[in-house]
Amino acid sequence: MKMNTQSKTTGLTLGKFAPLHKGHQLMIETAIEENDDVIVLIYDSPDVTDVPLPVRAKWIRTLYPGVEVIEAWDGPVENGYTPEIQRMHEEHILAMLGGRKITRFYSSEKYGEHVSAALGAHNRQVDPGRLTVPVSGTRVRHDPYGQRRYVDPVVYRDLITKVVFLGAPSTGKTTLAGYLANLHGTNWMPEYGREYWAEHQIGRRLSKEQLLEIAEGHLRREEKLTEEANKYVFVDTDARTTLRFSMYYHGGALPKLHELAEAAAARYDLVFVCDTDIPYDDTWDRSGDAQRNLFQKQILADLNMRRIPYFVLSGTLEERAARVNAVLAKHRKYRSLAEVLA
Repeated sequence: MKMNTQSKTTGLTLGKFAPLHKGHQLMIETAIEENDDVIVLIYDSPDVTDVPLPVRAKWIRTLYPGVEVIEAWDGPVENGYTPEIQRMHEEHILAMLGGRKITRFYSSEKYGEHVSAALGAHNRQVDPGRLTVPVSGTRVRHDPYGQRRYVDPVVYRDLITKVVFLGAPSTGKTTLAGYLANLHGTNWMPEYGREYWAEHQIGRRLSKEQLLEIAEGHLRREEKLTEEANKYVFVDTDARTTLRFSMYYHGGALPKLHELAEAAAARYDLVFVCDTDIPYDDTWDRSGDAQRNLFQKQILADLNMRRIPYFVLSGTLEERAARVNAVLAKHRKYRSLAEVLA
């Protein structure tokens, strides 16, 4: 930020940031370049977006840690330029600022004029014709995948519905994840552990440290695939299953693996468990059908213990996929799962 020893300057910008895109970022970065301090006021706006206010505020705090973010939970929802509506917005902004002096007000809209006047600030217009960054929040909301070049990965990952398939070995997770990804024209994350195990196992065993490497490597790949996903990303297995393997083979796990398994509990929007009703594929890297049934019990018990909602998938590949698609058709990211079950 600009440092001025004569008098400190403060820039302000505001919006719904639903979602935050490169046009918003140009505004914020211009304000950072031209001021000592920058404030971003962000509105709740549940009528416009399902993405919760704290998630949108987190994007800005993550990308611009030096910026002050104010969450306006009770901001006016009325739009327009009547004197009453303008006054309502001006009074709310002044109240949220608590008497702080604003040097420059940043926007690309017509409201910049009356808000700047109310603040006694310079009306700083940034790319009002959207020539530098030809995008809008409406366009991104309607087509996140098509507009993803205008959305930072930090933001885009939070727009994707993350679907994970759990289950013991040989329950059809890999086949189903790949099938659905092809059906929906998006990415899927294969189980990294199988690839790692084939390359690094000694006597059909891996160390605790290696099992942690599996969980970390799986997560890194998953993050990259999510950044290019189209609405959904389908994931075969997560750190909770890797933790189960560590507990089984070593009677314990490294603290970091426990942390990753705990984080996985809140990572996915939808959890599906593939049932053991398909024939067991007894490949050399597996431990037998009896072990499959034991692992399945442990996976279900872990989900129940953590109170994580899940759907059990049984039947043929087509029947399982149809069940997943029926859930996806009702599901809305950041809305209650009870709406799917109703």
